[in-house]
Amino acid sequence: MRLKFTRFLIRFLLRLLTRIEVRGRENIPTAANFIVAANHIGLVDAFLPFYIINNNNLVLLVGEKWEKLAILRWLGRGLNFLFVDRFNPDLKAIRQVIARMKHGEVLVITPEGTRSKVGTLIEGKPGVSYLAAKMGYPLTPVGISGTFDKVFFGQLKRLHPPHVIVSVGPPFGLPPLPTDAQERDEVLKADTDEIMCRIAALLPPEQRGVYAGHPRLKELLGDHP
Repeated sequence: MRLKFTRFLIRFLLRLLTRIEVRGRENIPTAANFIVAANHIGLVDAFLPFYIINNNNLVLLVGEKWEKLAILRWLGRGLNFLFVDRFNPDLKAIRQVIARMKHGEVLVITPEGTRSKVGTLIEGKPGVSYLAAKMGYPLTPVGISGTFDKVFFGQLKRLHPPHVIVSVGPPFGLPPLPTDAQERDEVLKADTDEIMCRIAALLPPEQRGVYAGHPRLKELLGDHP
């Protein structure tokens, strides 16, 4: 009940304060057990999954520094935030994620591991590709634009509703990881690039950052810029 009310409140506030355009909503899986991988450029990004996904069993990985804020601890209890160590292997968090997903929860994670301070894609980390390959769940890429903090809150201060665009790409899977350590590291790097390029393909060109010239992105885009 608390989650449903908090989700209702989030949707109400987002509709009141912003103009949200969701593209590719039909690509969101209707079954449980999938992973949402999105870029992260603003604080409001953490609340967008509750707007676009009609599922009350979401779990969001959030940096441990935000657990120090009382308001986010309170929100975290209502919205299934899982606070994780972004800079060291957090085995406890990984075990919790695996257990929760086995019970039908949907994981929402940002492959970059932190909010981009430049508003464009930064290099992805292998955590998402490791979890997806290990658990065998499909990934749904999501590209978010219009939430960069400086621009977003600047528009709110001027009483101009920010235009937020959330683009959802088709789900895809990753093959199991090889057992050889060196080969596994190479596959994780390639899988991470695949995830990030699929997110980049959903973003405007000026937001693709370090993946703008990646060969895989060019393949995904084909003849379309």
